[in-house]
Amino acid sequence: MLHAPARRFLLGLAATLGLTGAAQAIQTPTLVVDADSGKVIYQRAATDPWYPASITKLMTTYVALDLVRQGRASLDTMITISPEAAAEAPSKMGFRAGTQLTLDNALKIIMVKSANDVSHAIGESLGGSIEGFAEMMNQASARLGMRESRWFNPHGLPDPRQWTSARDMAILGRALMRDFPERHDLFSISAIQFGTAVMANHNGLLGRYAGADGMKTGFICSGGFNVVASATRGGRRIITVVMGQPSARERDLKAADLFDYGFTQSAGWTSDSVEALAPSAVAEPPDMRPYVCQRSKPMPIDEGPGAIAAPAPGTGDQTHAQLAGATGASSALALATLNNGQLRTRSLPPRAPLQPIAVWIGRSPAEGQAILAQQAEAAKAEQAAARNARAEALKAKREASRQAKLDAKAKADARKAEAKASVPAPKTKAAALPKNAAAYTAAEGGNPGIPQAGIGKPLPKGKPAAKAAEPKKPAPKAAAAAKPTTARSASARKPAAADE
Repeated sequence: MLHAPARRFLLGLAATLGLTGAAQAIQTPTLVVDADSGKVIYQRAATDPWYPASITKLMTTYVALDLVRQGRASLDTMITISPEAAAEAPSKMGFRAGTQLTLDNALKIIMVKSANDVSHAIGESLGGSIEGFAEMMNQASARLGMRESRWFNPHGLPDPRQWTSARDMAILGRALMRDFPERHDLFSISAIQFGTAVMANHNGLLGRYAGADGMKTGFICSGGFNVVASATRGGRRIITVVMGQPSARERDLKAADLFDYGFTQSAGWTSDSVEALAPSAVAEPPDMRPYVCQRSKPMPIDEGPGAIAAPAPGTGDQTHAQLAGATGASSALALATLNNGQLRTRSLPPRAPLQPIAVWIGRSPAEGQAILAQQAEAAKAEQAAARNARAEALKAKREASRQAKLDAKAKADARKAEAKASVPAPKTKAAALPKNAAAYTAAEGGNPGIPQAGIGKPLPKGKPAAKAAEPKKPAPKAAAAAKPTTARSASARKPAAADE
């Protein structure tokens, strides 16, 4: 009679096979391997090309430890954060450019926090450049027989040229266990502590699945949620690889189911070795972005406890329907997964208490504390300088605004003055004379020969000027003698006019 885990596994597999219908199936890679013998316990699409995401950091770690083994580096080698490393996308530690830390601490950080800035710095510091380190990764892959892998960066951020396969990652996991057994604890750290910050391992199996003891997770939209995980029970160790899952929760539960199944099976001598798996006919990795990173949902995360939180009501059903139920003519994709429908009602137990390992920058914890203190003071100075700069800029802006208003007013006043000056002065009218005023004022004693206007009587217009009086001829004496009395009488009655 089948054990419960095996029965659940086979029922899920049977249900999965019925999902494909007439549609072309995209099978997400899964692989279960006996770590000691390398025999395959279960596999599906194990050699199909896939985008690795942060499980790339297992390859980065292998190359770094191999350089230490060769004597070309040491765990005390200082890794420098360059400006390019500091600018890498999250997940990251956020170290400033110029920060240094030992290779030992750098490897712990990338295995737990999956920090892309630190992975970039490892590649530059050990390989001379990202391209140089990628060449080291490809050379190591070729030596290990990782047939489908091609590497272009040490962190796993999206690059359409960077591929691997479940088979290759299982081979790499075995190589890390075999070649560096003294460093196996590097892959099972539950958390790291940097200063006062505690960061949990992204691997949701650690502290939740009995016997889980390490390896690495990864996530990018185009590759989905991936994990290379190891677990040990009764002295037997198994490696499980799960790729392309729509959420961290489903990835972790799928890996747990595969472990349950693997521990109930024995890999006989007739089983294929992982190295002997046949190459895939698939030409290139599928892009899982439309199914994993839906615009109607929050961006999936693969960090700490949040990565295994249950999905919001309805979102899990929607994801499953898009991944596994797309059989219509408008979509030729159907995801052949292991029992996705049943995973929606299940969860792993709560995580065991974290046991953080201290990490630091600099060569020692004391040096790291001093550097952090210096950086804190520098940050305060920068903030103060930024505040002062903002205040000065605001002051200058206000002063410029005030001056602009003054200039505008001066220009307006000048325009008004100019406009007023350009208007001709109005003609002034002579004041009207009073009715009893004379048009002319006679000179004292009068002006002989000029007619005088009477009061209130203007001079007649057009009247010719009076002719000058001609000298009178003397009257004949006889006439004067004849009328003496008359002349005297007239003189007495009327005074003579002057100068007539």
